[in-house]
Amino acid sequence: MSNSLYALGRWAFRHPRRVLGGWVLVLLVAGVAAVGLGDGTKNAFDIPGTESQEAIDSLGRTFPELSGTSAYLIVVAPDGGTVDDPATKRLVTDAVAEILQVEGVTEAVSPYDKGNAIGLSKDRHAAQVQIQFDRELTDVTPAERDQLVDTGDALKAAGHTVAFGGDVFTNTGPQLSIIEVIGIIVAFIVLLVMFRSLRAAVMPIVTAVLGVLVTMGITIAATGFASISSTAPLLALMIGLAVGIDYALFIVSRHRELLGDGLEPEEAAARSVATAGSAVVFAGITVVIALLGLAIARIPFLTIMGAVAALSVVIAVAVALTALPALLGRAGARLTPSAGHAPGGFSRRWVTVMTRFPLIAIVVVVVGLAITAIPAKDLQLALPDNGTAPAGSTQRVAFDLIDEHFGPGHNGPLLVSIDIISTTDPIGVVDDIAADLRAMPGVADIGLATPNRTADTGIVQVIPTTGPTDERTTELVRAIRDRAPEWRTEHGVPVAVTGLTAGGIDVSDRLQGALLPFGVVVVGLSVLLLMIVFRSIVVPLKATLGFLLSTGASFGAVVAVFQWGWLMELVHLEHTGPLISFLPIILMAVLFGLSMDYEVFLMARMKEEYVRSNDPRRAIVDGFVGSSRVVTAAAVIMLAVFAAFVPEGDPNIKPIAFALAIGVFVDAFLIRMLFAPAVLELFGRRAWTLPAALERRLPHVDVEGEGLHRRVDLAAWPRPGSTAAITAAALTTEGPEGPVFNDVSVEVEPGDWLVVHGPTGTGKTALLLTFAGRMAFDSGRLRIAGHLLPQESSRVRHRVALAELAGVNDLEDNLTVDQHIAERLSIRSFGLSVSRRRLGPVLGQLNDALEQAHRQAGIPFEPVAGSALVATLTRLERKLLGIVLALTDDPRIVIVDDADELRAAEDIDLLWSALATLLEHHDVTLVASVLSASAAPMTSGSTSSRLHLLELDTSRTPAELML
Repeated sequence: MSNSLYALGRWAFRHPRRVLGGWVLVLLVAGVAAVGLGDGTKNAFDIPGTESQEAIDSLGRTFPELSGTSAYLIVVAPDGGTVDDPATKRLVTDAVAEILQVEGVTEAVSPYDKGNAIGLSKDRHAAQVQIQFDRELTDVTPAERDQLVDTGDALKAAGHTVAFGGDVFTNTGPQLSIIEVIGIIVAFIVLLVMFRSLRAAVMPIVTAVLGVLVTMGITIAATGFASISSTAPLLALMIGLAVGIDYALFIVSRHRELLGDGLEPEEAAARSVATAGSAVVFAGITVVIALLGLAIARIPFLTIMGAVAALSVVIAVAVALTALPALLGRAGARLTPSAGHAPGGFSRRWVTVMTRFPLIAIVVVVVGLAITAIPAKDLQLALPDNGTAPAGSTQRVAFDLIDEHFGPGHNGPLLVSIDIISTTDPIGVVDDIAADLRAMPGVADIGLATPNRTADTGIVQVIPTTGPTDERTTELVRAIRDRAPEWRTEHGVPVAVTGLTAGGIDVSDRLQGALLPFGVVVVGLSVLLLMIVFRSIVVPLKATLGFLLSTGASFGAVVAVFQWGWLMELVHLEHTGPLISFLPIILMAVLFGLSMDYEVFLMARMKEEYVRSNDPRRAIVDGFVGSSRVVTAAAVIMLAVFAAFVPEGDPNIKPIAFALAIGVFVDAFLIRMLFAPAVLELFGRRAWTLPAALERRLPHVDVEGEGLHRRVDLAAWPRPGSTAAITAAALTTEGPEGPVFNDVSVEVEPGDWLVVHGPTGTGKTALLLTFAGRMAFDSGRLRIAGHLLPQESSRVRHRVALAELAGVNDLEDNLTVDQHIAERLSIRSFGLSVSRRRLGPVLGQLNDALEQAHRQAGIPFEPVAGSALVATLTRLERKLLGIVLALTDDPRIVIVDDADELRAAEDIDLLWSALATLLEHHDVTLVASVLSASAAPMTSGSTSSRLHLLELDTSRTPAELML
């Protein structure tokens, strides 16, 4: 990976206008799409598969007048009066008539109606008008809400206290705010202090804002096709800014460090993208995994929220790897740090102390954070209601007035739906169940109990004694659901509980149930990725333990402040209560992703130093010094971005931002700066090793730039300006029973022939596959077609073609020659069909080569027909067909294994002669294997210098082979 990023960074550095222009074009397209396609965010909390959702969907068909959203008007009489006064009655009645004229309103129940048991408060000082819409909450427009609110103007003018509340006015999610600018300002100050360069400080801000703008444009455009809550873009904004700045900070920091070491700006940019950029890619992958893992909860709005936030991370990574090196290209050498500025003294002293007493450091961190997590045992969750709305808003005033005059349960009524289609006494059944509900503990009143017009569905409105987010209301919902089997037995009817309050309870239950599988899947995948990247068991286990400690501390802190009320004035908290339902899973996802950022940034630098020095103590100290300032700055920036939402932010996003800020602080400054170095010191060299079985099975991902360092170190090997097609030095591969091949050294120029010979079992096929980039080797050096192996094996595979090789790319006996040619040409051109005109030249090459070889040998020749089955071909014809097919890929090198399997000496001579004809007009290097040197092609004159013979014999030592 580091080699690919190295090339990408160099290309972006050389073409800044092209890269930056491309991103500006992407931003413009996203902006136009947002304007043309966007339909606005919709705060819909649908939860498929839950009882409340299935019941509300059923009401949409059987009781449409109750399936829409609802609202209410509360009127409080002036001091000294009551709502029974004639003037108040007349004004309320007029208001009801006006409400019925509002677009979308299907019903407005007067508090004075005889059947309305909950319209008037017991003290007769307040009245409420129940209002029903014919559409869902997300479909009620702001204009319709405003029109509804205007119906209370006459009552206000007469001195009455008037407020509108209910589901229509529910604030189900936070809104975007200018407050995020505060985080950007703090981030800029941190960058300026760290870099001491205005140009360097601006770059991460510019790239992060560019990424966020592109994400916002795409997200807004997507609202025209999907229901996206207002929380989704806000979460994407927070995460996109935070990781965008951090990722750019990491790359710019490494770039300036390399400039300070004397590298040219272009080389410094390429290497910084290759090394720091590799860590950025992996860090981004872990964040994306965590965010997409939100889909485990099977709640659509949460899945979309995670997908939008993951998109912001993907775009942040893409911008950091392309737009940032383009900006570095524009800056040139002007980013070189001033001479004499060599930070790191404090960090070196810090890590030295921590590694001197590792056990003490570990115990202090673990015990301290475990104590901090104790309040988490009291964590309570609920969806937001109007009790969390801003003070002074109509929904908050209405909520408080209902609570004061009617009781808290009136703010969260439950709907109990009864399927009465199979009963002969629908009214009696509804009345009986209503009576049972009225007698249940926790029920304050029954507001409505009636069948629908077709008498197939009944509805009972239950008023709890407690508010919608109270734990006792949740217990009531569960108690009603527990009674459902009893009612089914007694009356033969199914009963379900629904409504916004019950739906919120179902969301909370679903989210709580998803926490464990979410943690197992996301953490498990990331542990595997860390194991692959760092080739270690200690590093991923340490990272997981650190994440659990920081998460526990975050939960404990947010419960202590937002539920217990500690320091609530400091965060401008008006009242305590349950936390928003999706806080735990969002916190786990985001914090895990961000903690892995710090883990990768710190560990990648330590692993890089360990690869260079092979000294675990030195790797900890030098890696910590090289990355601690970056991690510190990144953490401060994260804190600034998240903390900006705490004092004056939306009351629903405030606890999320607070928990993230605490988690970032703990993870960056306690886990990564204190706990991590101590654990690595405790394990020493074992921290960077894997068991042999895992080492063999896990793929290799070069994040710390080991391959890049090897590429840079061997840039001039075997010598500057070398054009050799194959260069190998001391190439060795070991197998379970000893060496496969040993100490192979050879150099072959383009167009030359290399014939490898040796008895069976000497590793000829293995060596050919190694030259082809299809097999790894254990030691030595190898460059094929200008590309260093194993770092550039993927490029080698595109330049080296294999003729038919048993068990690798066998020809199909039941296919014709033409079919094989067509298949190879279609793969090359990505086409579904190949014309006869394209088949002819390939078949012609095969027959021309065979004819020329037979003529030179004085042997009669019969051309191969395109319709001939491969099974009918002679050994020579089949062998040559495999070579012709390999040449269709325009390779630089072609591999022919077991060239002497033709057995007959005359056929082997014919093969070499035909190969000479085939390769006469191609600048292709041939690598072939035979059992004995006697089977190699005959040489004479000028051709002898172009043929290289290489003997393999693992039974002899390298010294003996040279004799």
